[in-house]
Amino acid sequence: HAYTDFNVMLRERKPDIVLIATPPSQHMPMSVAAMEAGAWVLCEKPLCGSLAELDAIQATEKKTGCSTACIFQMRFGSSTAHVRRLADLGQLGRPLVGVCNTLWYRDPAYYAVPWRGRWETELGGPTMGLGIHAMDHFLHLMGDWHDVRAIASTLDRAIEVEDVSMALVRFANGAFGSIVNSALSPRQETYLRLDYQRATVELTHLYGYTRDNWKLTPVPPTQDDSLMQAWHSFPPDVGSTHGAQLNAFVADRDAGRQPLTSGEEARKTLELLTAIYKSAFTGEIVTRGSIRPGDSFYLALHGSRAPARSKNQPPLIH
Repeated sequence: HAYTDFNVMLRERKPDIVLIATPPSQHMPMSVAAMEAGAWVLCEKPLCGSLAELDAIQATEKKTGCSTACIFQMRFGSSTAHVRRLADLGQLGRPLVGVCNTLWYRDPAYYAVPWRGRWETELGGPTMGLGIHAMDHFLHLMGDWHDVRAIASTLDRAIEVEDVSMALVRFANGAFGSIVNSALSPRQETYLRLDYQRATVELTHLYGYTRDNWKLTPVPPTQDDSLMQAWHSFPPDVGSTHGAQLNAFVADRDAGRQPLTSGEEARKTLELLTAIYKSAFTGEIVTRGSIRPGDSFYLALHGSRAPARSKNQPPLIH
């Protein structure tokens, strides 16, 4: 069966699970409608367009007993679980410095799709639509963030939203991190670097990874073989695929437990993105938990403001 009306589909098919992969502005109302119809939801990123919309999703979860999870498949590679385990056991030492780069390339034809490049329909630029995957993965490995200062601009694309952003993050554990999100980088790369007390851990890929994409560099000189032995004891390799996340999501539903990328974990990532936009557009250092009802950035990621535009930038296409 094929439907052109989402609510009719929900009423007639009564699905157990709904996968949402529509343009971003439709994600929140569709997720709410699906949960109200009794379905669990696995929704493409971005999950929603504001913290206000996330509150609406979480209120519906409480009311219905269903869950909505965001597709953040980078968390679900088995090698990520291995790195987290080594860190949790203290074998890497404390995290000190982190780097999170999403350096991708999206040409003008990409933004010619009518819903792209607009705050109302795409909800943001590479901060929201591209770098969100690596930033969620970064937070999953580095832990809770404390505050952020950022810049963003529209340097080269004829769009409403930003095409580049940069941020400095201070984590609750005291570590520092830098983030770059770009839609302007011809040599594309997704790069995470985590400098712990005892080693540097690096992950270089583009849209997905396996264990072979990771690299460990111990503090020189390497006297202790135990760290290298622990590093090489990877579990059976499961890549960072949508299938890996879907398997986990179905298992969570069957067990009646909250999925990994829902609830407060989803909020942690969306709140960081919101704070990056707020810091970039206001010049303020934004602390986690400070964007609340009554703040214009609570209602919309861009806070009803626009990114700075380069004087050499072409005119808007919308």
